[in-house]
Amino acid sequence: MAEAVPVRCPACLRENGYTAPVFPCACGSPVHPPLDLAAPPVPLTHRTWSETWVTVRCTACGRESEWPHPELGCGSCGTVVLIPVHPLERVDNGSGAGAGVAGTGTAAGTGTTAGPGTTAGAAGPSGAAPGPSGAAPGSDRPDPGAAGRGPTGGPAAHIPPPPAAPVPRPAFRPVTIRTARDAVATAALYLRWLGFRDVRQPDGRPIPSAAVDLRAPGLVAQVDPTTAPAGLRAVECVWLNGLTASATSVYFSLAGYTKDARARADDLGIPLFVMDLTGMPQPVNDPADALVGPDA
Repeated sequence: MAEAVPVRCPACLRENGYTAPVFPCACGSPVHPPLDLAAPPVPLTHRTWSETWVTVRCTACGRESEWPHPELGCGSCGTVVLIPVHPLERVDNGSGAGAGVAGTGTAAGTGTTAGPGTTAGAAGPSGAAPGPSGAAPGSDRPDPGAAGRGPTGGPAAHIPPPPAAPVPRPAFRPVTIRTARDAVATAALYLRWLGFRDVRQPDGRPIPSAAVDLRAPGLVAQVDPTTAPAGLRAVECVWLNGLTASATSVYFSLAGYTKDARARADDLGIPLFVMDLTGMPQPVNDPADALVGPDA
């Protein structure tokens, strides 16, 4: 397990203890983001999907995987900071031989003897001088070295490589739901997987007969761990809470939704998800599909 390190809050200058999370590689070895403790933590003011994940290479098998970027909430002022990590060192396996061959072409008619006292680049019987490419007069063959030279015969111009394809979002890892707290924890994990950070769960154990609120910057979610379908009033309440907080409203339910609740959610644009006991949330309306996106 990684050791706890001190992280100073840039807002209130309080030192908070932080332990880097350890993730399981596909080979079974533990991996953890390499923290850059020499760089100061950065206050998190705007969340983007590209900053949500960090690439970590497994020291055992060399596999590169995407894991959540380390972050810490200050215990004094509540400021959320991103903890810098060392950038991934790329391994260059190219030998560079191909570049040298492409950049230095040889003329077709230089330095090769065709017979006693004659060369391939010499003038023919008609006395015509060799062409600019070194080939025999009247030859239509291109100069083999012309492709590796620039307009003035120098090295070839640098052509930038094509842009790298975007890194796909890793698959969501569900957690089996056995209790009401498991349902709340699964919804929180799923929201973090969608890109919401600092998802806060209630401190107390959720009451099985009541829905539980989850909050994050720009998000108001409600989790219904009961065995009754969520009704119209529940959908309207979470919509009002999101409207008051100027945030996105999301609803999770174990038992599904009534017909009126689904119709009202479609009118208000509220994403609805249903969870089974395997812990895999499933979108049940178009706003939920739009929130998940095409990477799921």
